[in-house]
Amino acid sequence: MDGKWWPHPAYRTMGCMAMNEDENEDDFEFERRFFCRNLPRELLGESRPTLIVQSYYVHEDNFALRVRLQGQVDPVVPMTTRTDALHTLLEEGDHFEAASMTAKGPSVGGTRYEAERAIDPGIALELILRGGIPIVKNRYGVWLDEDWWNLDVFGDGNAPLVVAEVERTGPVTDLTIPDFCATEITDDPRFSNDGLADHPFGDWATNFDRELKASGPRFLTNFDQNRDS
Repeated sequence: MDGKWWPHPAYRTMGCMAMNEDENEDDFEFERRFFCRNLPRELLGESRPTLIVQSYYVHEDNFALRVRLQGQVDPVVPMTTRTDALHTLLEEGDHFEAASMTAKGPSVGGTRYEAERAIDPGIALELILRGGIPIVKNRYGVWLDEDWWNLDVFGDGNAPLVVAEVERTGPVTDLTIPDFCATEITDDPRFSNDGLADHPFGDWATNFDRELKASGPRFLTNFDQNRDS
C-alpha cells in the first residue's frame, strides 16, 4: 500500500488522511462501547477506580482535542449529579499522577484516530482550569473472558451514566458481551466523551430510555460473531 495504512475503508470517504511515514500505527484505537444498566457490584470486588477529570477544547463533528488528568483517590469520590468536575479537580489536585493531551478523529466501525502524548500534570491542571468543557468519572478495570474492560461511571451532568468499553490492538471481533451491557453505542456520537461534554447525558437520558424501549437493544454485527457471556 505504498507505505500507507488505512484502519478502516470508510476513512477514505471521510477525507481522513492515510498514515504516512511520520505517523504511528499506535495512533489508532480499536474499541467497542456499551451502555450499561445494573452494573454488578460483585464484579468490581475490592478494586479501586481511577479518578479522571478531562476537558475538551475542540469538540465538533466528532473531532476532539482533550486534556486529561487521572489518579487514584482515597476515599473514592462518589459519582452523582452533585459531583462537579472543576470542584473535584481542585479538591483532589494533589492526587493526580498522570496527564495527557489527545487528538481524536471520528469513530468509524469501531476505529478512531487517537494520538495521545503525556504532559506535565501541573500544566494539565492549569489548562483545565482555564478552559474547555470538563467531565468527571471513575474508571474501573476488570478482566472478562480474554478481554480487559474499562467501566466508566460518570458524575456531574452525565450521572448516572455507566459505559463499558473494550479495546484491542486490532478490530474487536468475536467478542463475549456481558449481560450488563444493555445496548451497543460504539458508533453513537452522543456517547463519545466529547459528545457528553457538549451535551450531558442527564439532558437527554429520558428520551434515550424511550428510544431504547421502542427499538430494543442493538449490537453491531460487522465484527464477526458476538458471543453471549
